Amino acid sequence: MTTLALGLPRKTRKKPRTRHAAAALAGLFCLPLLACSSSDGGSAPGAGGNGGEGGGPPDVEPGDSSILVGSFQVRLVAPVPASGNTPATPGSTAVLGKVYDGPTPSQIIWEEAAKEGACKLSTPRVPFCSTPCGGSAACVEDDQCQDYPLAHGAGKVTVKGLHTESGDEGFSMDPVVNAYQPPAGVKLPYPAFAEGDVISFQAAGDYFSAFTLEAAGIAPLDLTSETLTLESGKPVSLAWTPPTKAGSSRIYVKLDISHHGGTKGMIECDTDDTGSLEISAALLTKLIDLGIAGYPSIVVARKSTGSTTIKEGRVDLVVTSSIEEAVQIPGLTSCTVDEDCPSGQICQADLTCK
Repeated sequence: MTTLALGLPRKTRKKPRTRHAAAALAGLFCLPLLACSSSDGGSAPGAGGNGGEGGGPPDVEPGDSSILVGSFQVRLVAPVPASGNTPATPGSTAVLGKVYDGPTPSQIIWEEAAKEGACKLSTPRVPFCSTPCGGSAACVEDDQCQDYPLAHGAGKVTVKGLHTESGDEGFSMDPVVNAYQPPAGVKLPYPAFAEGDVISFQAAGDYFSAFTLEAAGIAPLDLTSETLTLESGKPVSLAWTPPTKAGSSRIYVKLDISHHGGTKGMIECDTDDTGSLEISAALLTKLIDLGIAGYPSIVVARKSTGSTTIKEGRVDLVVTSSIEEAVQIPGLTSCTVDEDCPSGQICQADLTCK
């Protein structure tokens, strides 16, 4: 579920990172069962990838493919150049996975307010439960609680298509506290695959039945557009280097300009990976009218996705390269302390100078 940055003590707030540093963290497109999600509660099945065949014994009936219960994430972490006294950080490829026995509830309901082309504007609604749901469940609709699922193992997972720094063409992962990561000693370069390579994750089965996931390798995302300036009544255009292999990936965009003050709305786009996208003036105007806060940003992600369905629901394999950048809004001065503000203004709780 999408996390709201609320109630942080001012001294703990930090400025957003630059383009390349934020690519390592890019929280927008976290997978729902690993960290956070977009408003639809999960990745689109089969977007820019090939779904694996559902594994397991023949008497195991597949579940509902619309219910996301597991995610394996292959994420390109871009290198960060040296800055001042901070040394450069080399790039890497991160792998993380987890499978649950049911869907993860969201305490925020995102409702579509407008849509144009590949983009939509959504606003949040927080349901209310008169009887508290307790620590083991979440309020997902008015007076409706949903239990949090439990993670379990799917046996040894054999990974192919990701080469290691030592030259191996794959590796295997055993669950540790029911989560999957490369074992100690396995280091993955940046990137650990070539564009178009087949990346596969094969789970041997344990609590969950055996399954296989496949997705295509992607090129690292490279934004070529300048810093965006958002103004009411004006569209904005994004540009990036398109992939060599058309059709193997998609572009996902999230524009949130109020998250440091409690998110009031966001624009999300799901579009073909052609190299350009325009967000309409009408959507931008509606988003700005909802309110702004300090350090507004946009996140752009290139994704290749493969899916399969087990008895409990859908499991995704998502290969991602993402970039987060600051956006400019005329009249907005962002801050973390009063000294960041013009003379006579004070840094507010939403990180704006007034």
